[in-house]
Amino acid sequence: MNPYLRPAHRLALLALASLVFSCLAMAGASAMPLRVEPLEVATVRGVFHFKVEVADTDATREKGLMFRKAVAADRGMLFDFKAARPVAFWMKNTLIPLDLLFIAPDGHVISIARNAVPLSEAPIPSGGAVLGVLELRGGRAAEIGAEPGDKVRERIFRP
Repeated sequence: MNPYLRPAHRLALLALASLVFSCLAMAGASAMPLRVEPLEVATVRGVFHFKVEVADTDATREKGLMFRKAVAADRGMLFDFKAARPVAFWMKNTLIPLDLLFIAPDGHVISIARNAVPLSEAPIPSGGAVLGVLELRGGRAAEIGAEPGDKVRERIFRP
């Protein structure tokens, strides 16, 4: 430190440095990549394989696919709620349309919200107690023939 700085200036510089360090640390933590796991959706058209990012903490579930500009056809995000409960999603800060598959603890699809409107703050309810929600790029559920009652296989679901 500069010995000519007044004590108040020293304190202000230390506070500023601490704030900058904290912001950088938080930005780094939020940029950590999520765990990617295999997932299968079995429909009348066949079994479709995906690699999904797993959002299993409050922070990762809150962010979801916000700010993404694209999702590949074989990718998605699985929200793991750890215990079955009714949930509702919104599309705030989500830049692309998404399909949301609401999934019961045994892996069967309870309901599907198709082509959810980007940036909408309207609630999208699950329609029942779910353990997980699978987000796919908009239109993908129709492409694979996904319907309520279909099965999703992933380690969090127990038949």
